[in-house]
Amino acid sequence: MSAEALGFSGIVALLILLVLRVPVAFAMFLVGFLGIWALNGWNGAMGLLSSETFTLASSSELVVVPLFILMGNIASTTGMSRQLYNAAYAVIGHIRGGLASATLLGCGGFAALSGSSVASALTMGKVSLSEMDRYGYDPRLSTGVVAAGGTLGILIPPSTGFVIFAILTEQSIGRLFLAGVFPGLLLLAIFVITVSIICWFRPEAGPPGLRRSLSEKLTAVTGALPILLVIASTIGGIYGGLFSPVEAAGVGAAFVIIYGIVTRSLSLPAFWQAARASVVTTATVMLILIAAHMVNPFLALSHVPTYVGEALIALDIPVLGTLVLMLLVYLVLGCFLEGFAMLVLTLPIFFPVVLQMGIDPIWFGVLVVLTLEMGLISPPVGINVFIVKSVAPKVALADIFRGVLPFWLAMLVTLGILIAFPQISLLLPNTMFN
Repeated sequence: MSAEALGFSGIVALLILLVLRVPVAFAMFLVGFLGIWALNGWNGAMGLLSSETFTLASSSELVVVPLFILMGNIASTTGMSRQLYNAAYAVIGHIRGGLASATLLGCGGFAALSGSSVASALTMGKVSLSEMDRYGYDPRLSTGVVAAGGTLGILIPPSTGFVIFAILTEQSIGRLFLAGVFPGLLLLAIFVITVSIICWFRPEAGPPGLRRSLSEKLTAVTGALPILLVIASTIGGIYGGLFSPVEAAGVGAAFVIIYGIVTRSLSLPAFWQAARASVVTTATVMLILIAAHMVNPFLALSHVPTYVGEALIALDIPVLGTLVLMLLVYLVLGCFLEGFAMLVLTLPIFFPVVLQMGIDPIWFGVLVVLTLEMGLISPPVGINVFIVKSVAPKVALADIFRGVLPFWLAMLVTLGILIAFPQISLLLPNTMFN
């Protein structure tokens, strides 16, 4: 069997394993190791495994993963997520659809602390679903808002998706973080507009909540100031050149720990549980990255990326058409595969084409991460939908998928805007100090 045929057979085998719900890291490691063994022999496979694992482990940039995960877990433990939701609830909860919009704002704020879509959906679902149910919200709207709002966790920095993209493509984590700020805010604004449109046509879907007095609003907003300080110190520090992404992660994690100690909302057992959960999540990410470092050389040795690149260029379609074609592949794969698996599977094939065609890699990273977000609420897999189902077991799964449809369309509109106006993504990283 030729190297190209072996490479394509490996991709098919990997897709089958992933669709069969075999763990991502195990599926990629098995295909990559066996593929390199077939091409370079046992010594080549073992040598690559040892060298790539050491190279990955020695990367200091990967420290951002456990630090940001720890920051999000402690923020959830200390109740910072609830304070953020309470602040948004106090300000806009009295308008029609206000609780749903407050949930979206809470998801956006918590996303800037956790970097995880699943964590955002789970945390804000526990905080907001009971409140929206108490005011008689349509379950499709309330669950759809939580599932869609949770996807902001992978776009608004710090984002685990951006870290994985940066490691796989050797791009700057700091630039990718900054590139996600304006697109994340744009998507959040379009989500809020979507809620307003739904409540305009169906007023019964989002009844108004309780109107708060001015003093109650000020108290609620004051309670959310620590969160805003964390966000400003991490993202602002990266933009201003005060911190590297690793240092910003350390500053943010230290701040939330100090906040928990000062307010006595973080006990030693709670800190242990948050740290333990962070270790487990980090280990999962690292295993995926190690497996990715086995798949990528296998694909390179099989010349699959070169073959695909030449085929795309031979189509003689405009650069924008090639970009849209690649994003369509991500949208289709998002219906069946987990986000990290899509990155590891496709980037070794698509990224050389991106560089060859002169597409800005940072802009491409934002577009790819947004399509990964869409996969989080796309049937039949839709991880965030199942997360919300676990929080709201009485709501039918079909109703949750119906509820996220308007927000999926809103994400498609956002994707079109970002394709048409690349500077929305590139303005901050291109003006980044140092």
